Amino acid sequence: MVINSCKTTDDIIANPIGLKGISLTQLFSNLSDVINNTHFLFWSAFGSSLVITGLSLLLLSVCGGMAAWVICRNMKKKWAVIIYYVFIASMTIPFQVVMLPLISFFRDMGDFTGLQTLHSVPGIVFAYCGFGGAMTVFILTGFIKGIPIDLEEAASIDGCSPEQTYFMIIFPLLKPVLTTVTILNGMWIWNDYLLPSMMLGQSGRLKTLPVAVHAFVGSYVKEWNMILTAGLLAIVPMIVLFLLAQKQIMQGMIDGAVKG
Repeated sequence: MVINSCKTTDDIIANPIGLKGISLTQLFSNLSDVINNTHFLFWSAFGSSLVITGLSLLLLSVCGGMAAWVICRNMKKKWAVIIYYVFIASMTIPFQVVMLPLISFFRDMGDFTGLQTLHSVPGIVFAYCGFGGAMTVFILTGFIKGIPIDLEEAASIDGCSPEQTYFMIIFPLLKPVLTTVTILNGMWIWNDYLLPSMMLGQSGRLKTLPVAVHAFVGSYVKEWNMILTAGLLAIVPMIVLFLLAQKQIMQGMIDGAVKG
């Protein structure tokens, strides 16, 4: 993809896997053509992906952490064990099994409440929180088990409420594993195609980058240099993020798995 983004369509067809014909000038030309193309709407799609991914990760981190903390500290109670295993069991259900009931649910909920849940940012963020909550709670629960409960007891003696104990004591300690969870969920949400295409549609200004790339390919079937450059623009942010934070990802996975 990177090599062919530096070529013209004729060079790609003549030598698709070779280095002949690559040029930085051609790469910048392809990037300019794709970004400014009215069929692709790069900045609109990039903004939609950024907003949806950012809001989803924020809610997953805050709500997932609170859920994991409550479950972890009440593991001796039956209700906490049941809720925990419900989270774990939901990880085994493929999205394709629930996608049609999910769309029907959001449509009915919109009709019942009068709120626009389909074709809206809040609706898809709510869906991502549901699908990403299981892995988030699973990893964070394993990490929280390794945090001494003495810290919470000391905070309680000092007069902290449960909310203050979580946000002032527990939440800062979750930073290593939250980095892991955030990046793993972020890569999945950013690159997801099926859920945005169903909930947001494949037209309009709410479409995310994967959906925009798919629509762009339909417009430029023969312009391979532009197609591959569009794909490159869609994946580069997550590749850069992963490379910068891969150490924290591995450490967080180890901490979340072993401390349980």
